[in-house]
Amino acid sequence: MNQNIINARVTFRNSPIHILEKFTIKDIESAYEQFKKHSGLDECVIIQTCNRIELFGKSKSNDIEKIKKTWASIIGLDEESFNENIEFVENHEALHHLLKLTSGLDSMVLGEEQIIGQIKKSITSAREIKASGQHLNTLFDKAIRMGTRIRNTSGIGKGGISVGSMAVKLAEENIDELKTKKVLLIGTGEVSTLVAKSLQRRGYTFEVTSRTIGRSQTFCETMGGEPVKFEEVFEGFEKYDVIFVATTAPYFLVTHERIITAMEGKNKGMMILDLSNPRTVDEKVATIGGVKLMNLDQIAEMVEKNMNARLNKVKTVENIINEEVSVLEASMKRLDAEPLVKDVFKSIDSLREKELQKALQMLDETDEKKIKIIEELTKAVVESIVATPMNNIRKASEQGKPDVIELASKLFDYKKQNQAD
Repeated sequence: MNQNIINARVTFRNSPIHILEKFTIKDIESAYEQFKKHSGLDECVIIQTCNRIELFGKSKSNDIEKIKKTWASIIGLDEESFNENIEFVENHEALHHLLKLTSGLDSMVLGEEQIIGQIKKSITSAREIKASGQHLNTLFDKAIRMGTRIRNTSGIGKGGISVGSMAVKLAEENIDELKTKKVLLIGTGEVSTLVAKSLQRRGYTFEVTSRTIGRSQTFCETMGGEPVKFEEVFEGFEKYDVIFVATTAPYFLVTHERIITAMEGKNKGMMILDLSNPRTVDEKVATIGGVKLMNLDQIAEMVEKNMNARLNKVKTVENIINEEVSVLEASMKRLDAEPLVKDVFKSIDSLREKELQKALQMLDETDEKKIKIIEELTKAVVESIVATPMNNIRKASEQGKPDVIELASKLFDYKKQNQAD
């Protein structure tokens, strides 16, 4: 590929949640502007979830130091932290990783559906603000389609455990007779949706709170649960036995002081599951007697235990990805030839139109029906002459033969045309 595709990432695989938090990009639109301005990337897409922060980019030459420096500047972190936590791959490996993402093979919960929706959202956002272009738009569109097909073919997502259902399972394992307990869900986002679905499916009653009661009510209409006012919840944590926290805030929502106060009015224990990134439950809560605090790091450990049962499907998906990645790579290489092909077609069609008008004037032809027949004839002649060499140029590009593209550019005077334009 004349254009390099890169992937720089910090994920749960190498970094615990409290480290991942430091790499979170708060202002995505501003980050896109900074990456395109300072990192040497002319296209980029940011994928950000509670388990990963990833950058896909396209450029003629990649400078990992520039990318790290730009990312560090965006989030206010020293570059040394990047050296310890960041992974960097390009071209074939970057495409392979994207297919693993869309097929659910690189998720904390193997085969989970949430990631493909997050990837779709990421490319849509990048496309809307023009952070991505032809290369990354094509790459992501194809990778999403391939990933969906791989999921359907392999059945990797069937019976999969989402982050939400895994959190509920942890609660079940740690709390006796959960159906008799008072359960609270803080948040109405994607992870909260997964928790609510799992609670609803298992027949548990629960309350939901968000910063506005209207948002909680709308959420409960579709996901179940009873909406409660934000203020009431934070004045009365003692009412609850299990609290799922899946929201965002620049500070701790569930503080050490609030839980100490809550436990003074309780004669039984409390479990809190912090599914937020950054975390919104103060770690010191875990030191309070009678309180069990769990976060995404514990869930990651549980995933490892569940992984072995699905290894057969993993192998199937890996085999499919290894076959599909070469198809995806060929599609990306083909894009290198498209500017030349389009320019040739445009130039030849312009000549065809010019000569057609000359001929029509010489014939003094005014019959619209005859003019249309002649015009279609000229188009067909041009198409039959040009199609084969253009398809051969595309194939050469797919096969990674830049010398053929270079020779074709000279034959069709492509560079000179571009400079003239």
